[in-house]
Amino acid sequence: MTAQTTTATLPIRNISIIAHVDHGKTTLVNTMLKQSGLLAKSAGNALVMDSMDLERERGLTIMAKATALSFRGTKINIVDTPGHSDFGGEVERALVMVDGVVLLVDAAEGPLPQTRFVLEKALAKGHPVIVVVNKVDRHDARPQEVLDEVYELFIDLGADDDRLAFPVLFAIGRDGLAGRVLGEPMQNLVPLFETIVDQMPAPRVDPEGPTQFQAAMLDYDDFVGRLALGRIQAGELVKGTRYCLLGETAPTIVKLTQLYTFDGLTRRPVERAGAGDIVAIAGSDQIAIGDTLASEEHPQALPRIVVEEPTVSIRMSINDGPLSGRTGTKLTSRQIRERLVKETLHNVSIRLAETESADTFAVHGRGELQLGILIEMMRREGYEMTISRPTVLERVIGGKVHEPYERLTVDVPDTMIGVVTELLAPRQGQLLDMSNRVTGWVRMVYRIPSRGMIGMRSGFLTLTRGLGVLHALFDGYDLRAGPVPRRQGGALVADRPGKVTGHAVEALQERGVLCVKPGDEVYEGMIIGETPRTNDLNVNIVRPKKLTNMRAAGAEELIVLDTPRTFTLEQAIAWIDDDELVEVAPGAIRLRKKVLNGTFRSVRRD
Repeated sequence: MTAQTTTATLPIRNISIIAHVDHGKTTLVNTMLKQSGLLAKSAGNALVMDSMDLERERGLTIMAKATALSFRGTKINIVDTPGHSDFGGEVERALVMVDGVVLLVDAAEGPLPQTRFVLEKALAKGHPVIVVVNKVDRHDARPQEVLDEVYELFIDLGADDDRLAFPVLFAIGRDGLAGRVLGEPMQNLVPLFETIVDQMPAPRVDPEGPTQFQAAMLDYDDFVGRLALGRIQAGELVKGTRYCLLGETAPTIVKLTQLYTFDGLTRRPVERAGAGDIVAIAGSDQIAIGDTLASEEHPQALPRIVVEEPTVSIRMSINDGPLSGRTGTKLTSRQIRERLVKETLHNVSIRLAETESADTFAVHGRGELQLGILIEMMRREGYEMTISRPTVLERVIGGKVHEPYERLTVDVPDTMIGVVTELLAPRQGQLLDMSNRVTGWVRMVYRIPSRGMIGMRSGFLTLTRGLGVLHALFDGYDLRAGPVPRRQGGALVADRPGKVTGHAVEALQERGVLCVKPGDEVYEGMIIGETPRTNDLNVNIVRPKKLTNMRAAGAEELIVLDTPRTFTLEQAIAWIDDDELVEVAPGAIRLRKKVLNGTFRSVRRD
């Protein structure tokens, strides 16, 4: 490829919206589309960029998505990115396609762990930054203090004086308002559009060179098949032309059957597209993330996209329990394997590894949430499977075992400092910093092994009465720390199959907290609750009330049953121990022992 040149007259700006989770990225993109006329104002506050059902339900962005709008003759390609650190791979791929970023920071919360992560990646790629202090209308907003914290973050990440001269805007993204000076009246988002066009550089590409296009994302269309999304780095793409596909295997020749550019929320078919534009192409079912589409005459590959290695692993197996196949339609190891392979093609931060069993697969990811989202997606697609307890991926460095660590930021009322300390200290958490950000609240920053984070979130929310907020970010590998406490209580395990009876539940609910209710079907080895005792208990949860022909004084007594505990998928995966599994099916989430037969299973928990 020839030396890249900046085409200053190219009327294109490629930007990515980056921020910590829930700081308003997708909402801001929504209002930008409304004010550009591409989204009807009657659409309300629905976040059109959150197109997945899980995204709408959980209120977070899971997959990066591209859109485009025009402002005064300039096309602005926008890539909306996830805010949770578990989906950092999406952010890293998005940054490959853009030439600058808009960093959103909450006017009350300030920079948080993912803010640091995405900003560090953007600075490493040399992208210019526009800082937008969002949600300045919050009652607890402190925009000037937050801006000072942003400057401190830039300095901490090694930014030079030129990088510190970034443009700053203040915004209320939900209402579509932005301004350059705090306190002055805001009318619309025109100041943001103007800053993007004026301050963001045109794509640094080679329009006259041989064609080079790199796939950064994958999608699927029912009519044209696999779609690859990415930026044209050099030359141009022409529909119907043959190109050389350069991947991890031998080069192949493919024909470009479809070519799309982005126009708001839709893909618009075009005959050709030039360097610097973000496009979607069809023509090869073999193209993967990181592959280069180059001209036949000068087939030169671009550097492959590299994302950080996964740190957490689970084992996924077929569902071999007695209730297998009741609600699911995809049960075999072949079907599960094909689905996991497909996921690794779309998501390069997910890795798949073989195990000693042909029916079991090791799935590596960035965190519990990312793996939980994958499992939930598969469950909704009709798959049945069993999931093991998450484990961390250790490394041997210099002959010593190292494990992944995380930088944990905790926001709690100042009356709960002791509770948080008691929770994190046994999990090998080391306090790095503590400061008062808002009256009555304190922010604590810990460094803790990823192993200590597994299963901690639900306990944290309980101890802080739902008021505490925590955010974690991968912080490298270090020497393996000491032991981390596991679940203290044992499991109540059904010792025979049948349907749960109210009579049995009444007798057993004094022994622990149950997670089944009368009428539920159970089987031997299925976990039906938790006991405070350290060992497991095999119990009869299907015992009926004996019928007699003798009238008893208490025969008509009212039975009062406690509300059963319900597990979400993430809570179930975090709760189980090494000898237990989560059974996932479209209609149910069950807990069970790996060995179902009580004769061959120990009740001791060492």
